[in-house]
Amino acid sequence: MSGFKTDKQIIRDYVTAMDHLQYSQLPPDVVAITMTHSNISTKHVDLRFNLHQTIAEVKERFRVHIGTPPEHQQLILKENGHTIGELSDNSRMLGYYSVQSGMEIHIIDHDPFSLSRNGGLTDVSLVEKYKISDEAYDKRKGTMREFIRNKRKEDPNFKLQPKKPSVMGAGAAASEEEPKEVPGVESVQGVEVGQRCEVMPGARRGTVRFVGEIAEIPAGGYWVGVEFDEPLGHNDGTVKGRTIFTCGPGYGAFVRGKNVTVGDFPVRDIFDELNDDEEEDGACKKHDGEGDCGCAATTTAASAEDDEDEI
Repeated sequence: MSGFKTDKQIIRDYVTAMDHLQYSQLPPDVVAITMTHSNISTKHVDLRFNLHQTIAEVKERFRVHIGTPPEHQQLILKENGHTIGELSDNSRMLGYYSVQSGMEIHIIDHDPFSLSRNGGLTDVSLVEKYKISDEAYDKRKGTMREFIRNKRKEDPNFKLQPKKPSVMGAGAAASEEEPKEVPGVESVQGVEVGQRCEVMPGARRGTVRFVGEIAEIPAGGYWVGVEFDEPLGHNDGTVKGRTIFTCGPGYGAFVRGKNVTVGDFPVRDIFDELNDDEEEDGACKKHDGEGDCGCAATTTAASAEDDEDEI
């Protein structure tokens, strides 16, 4: 079992597999080093230097990053946390000290007036905060205090209500909308089981097989279960495993009452419909060629807009 690796070891090996090639693309005279500072915890990783640059030039570049003047910098070369030596001669080139990629150059700041001393550049608690007196704040216009004061003049019991959390992404806009009214029993008034009907969009014909509420549909309210004459539905009369009525797969649907018209709607003759009612471009003759009249041939796209009213 000595060759067995845990998932963590496998992931580590995958991530570090190319570490030995990290600096292989650098030019021969260029090294990438990590810079650290005695007063600042932040590291500057993979700063690139030419080995022909002098230590004085390196210090000047360090000054741009951390602000310590070159004359107050003491440079210590390290590798894997171990000190190798001091880069003490400003006239020597970086290559003289055998600096290699991956090494660390630690800066000891000897400036007695350094801003970075004692957390001067990193400890936000040392930053003086702006303060304003209550009297001065009361005189300001457009503040929250003024807003609440004006509201309480209108209503002494006024209180700020916490903002409801919103959903990120596309649902955020929808969450801010007012909830839709749930259709009640009045929405299916006059619709009875066994009646012939026509369902919009698409003028799809069928027979009413169910009228009422369905606990398995989260939207709630009253629904009309329809068995279509053609496979233009979404189900077989089943909702989440519960059989409401029985029909063939794709022949059933549950729709809102507002989209259902009951009456004398006989089964269509497919051949008559092809010859008399539709043109090749999808327009309906009986509606003067209007492409969005509501007929089955012209409302395929429209049906997608009413998904909330049909299951």
